[in-house]
Amino acid sequence: MTLPRLENRMARALFMDRHALAESPAGPAKGSDLGALIHRLGFVQLDSINTVARAHDLILFSRRPSYRAENLKRHYEQDKALFEHWTHDAAVIPMSFYPHWHLRFQRDAELLRKRWRNWRRDGFEAQYETVLQHIQTHGPVSSSDVGKDEKKVSGGWWDWHPSKTALEYLWRSGALTVIGREGFQKRYDLTERVIEQHLCPDDQPCDAEPTIDWLCNAALDRLGFATSGELAAFWDTASTTEARAWCTAAEGRGEIQQIEVENADGSLRKHFARPNVLDSAASAPAPPNRIRVLSPFDPALRDRKRAERLFGFHYRIEVFVPAPKRTYGYYVFPLLEGNKLVGRIDMKAYRDRDTLIVRALWPERNIKWSPARTKRLESELDRVRRFIGLGQIEFGPDWLCDPK
Repeated sequence: MTLPRLENRMARALFMDRHALAESPAGPAKGSDLGALIHRLGFVQLDSINTVARAHDLILFSRRPSYRAENLKRHYEQDKALFEHWTHDAAVIPMSFYPHWHLRFQRDAELLRKRWRNWRRDGFEAQYETVLQHIQTHGPVSSSDVGKDEKKVSGGWWDWHPSKTALEYLWRSGALTVIGREGFQKRYDLTERVIEQHLCPDDQPCDAEPTIDWLCNAALDRLGFATSGELAAFWDTASTTEARAWCTAAEGRGEIQQIEVENADGSLRKHFARPNVLDSAASAPAPPNRIRVLSPFDPALRDRKRAERLFGFHYRIEVFVPAPKRTYGYYVFPLLEGNKLVGRIDMKAYRDRDTLIVRALWPERNIKWSPARTKRLESELDRVRRFIGLGQIEFGPDWLCDPK
């Protein structure tokens, strides 16, 4: 049987459209308009690194240049239109999705009890009631407000005392809700005081089947086409086995079909997609020919292997790589132009000097870096400069590098 085939150009067009990168970056970015964008993406990953702008802010700015950081803070903390939890990492998620996180709370409770015991986070379970009572009596807390006399347990990135571990566990398992951040430090409150009652889980074990159905459908709608493993990884709640079973059942019902997707190197890979996928790809708008700086944690790049197959763009963040072993730099930003990833740029905001400094740019091997591209890059960097509130841009003496 010959499967429908989605050629690479069309696959990229559909993928970019589903990630809100196909239309011209414009439009309002406050309140319900911002909420609609986040709903379309599914979630926005949070990250504390701020070499230029934090990941969540750059993700939203790259799609809506009118966006400002206070817009997200207001929508999250004041409007309570978002909640914070985990997908593949910490993220803000539309509040309407909250009922579909009950299964995640249940599974995280089981997983983290076992994992943290194995990691010898001794004593955190004994602090549950103490932490809950403290919040009940004194109101929202950060980790610095509890366990002040407790000994911390050092473990690489972890340096948590038992009450801090208890806070994280109670949040991940649903008893607490993060209500916002101060200086990127989470503040927790009782879920019953934050989340509307009709959204909250009851005391019964969660029925996995309807949640898995929602997770897989929602992931496929945002990816356009996907393997069962990619569907499972999108929200990172369903297992690959569960996603594979869902695909089999959905295909049997005629809700999805198998197709072949052409990769950037011409190879073919089987995916699942909606029956109208070819029409959806054909009607996707052509992306604007401007250059855009993307966050390393942009939803379009979250799955590094998928991005490499579709765009031929090999990208790995090197934050955790020792400096002498880095290929590019600590925190290097991918550059999107039209429907291509054309290079990566190493830059940093020096706020004490009111300057955005470009240290290096590496075009991709198949890209000729012309004067016209430099002008488009300068226009984009000027937009970024204004977004982060700096006065000038400075290019290093050898900023344009040979492809690697």
